[in-house]
Amino acid sequence: MVKKTKLAPVKVFYRRLWKNAIFGMSILLVSLLIGVLGYKFTIPEMDWYDSLLNAAMILSGMGPMIDPKIILSDTAKVFASLYALFSGVAFISTIGILIAPIAHRFFHKLHLEDTSDDQ
Repeated sequence: MVKKTKLAPVKVFYRRLWKNAIFGMSILLVSLLIGVLGYKFTIPEMDWYDSLLNAAMILSGMGPMIDPKIILSDTAKVFASLYALFSGVAFISTIGILIAPIAHRFFHKLHLEDTSDDQ
């Protein structure tokens, strides 16, 4: 089936890119805030900078950087585990949100009817 709808103008495409980028960054910021607050309040020995570092490292997939001298409570271990799982899903979902308008335009362009008279 050949699509007859024209490709959206570049201005509309850029607007969609910006909208998705803002939405994706909002998801990452909220996810980072959850991590910072969670680390700060489940591990009292951690200062705000260490909480930010650990939340950012987990969210980016790098892993935590917890000082080995800090003994984690069971609550902290549960939070860290759940936050790691949540972060993986949030990161992959955000990448999907960012790529969606590009993939949509690409596939739409592939399915446009060829109007050239090269026959």
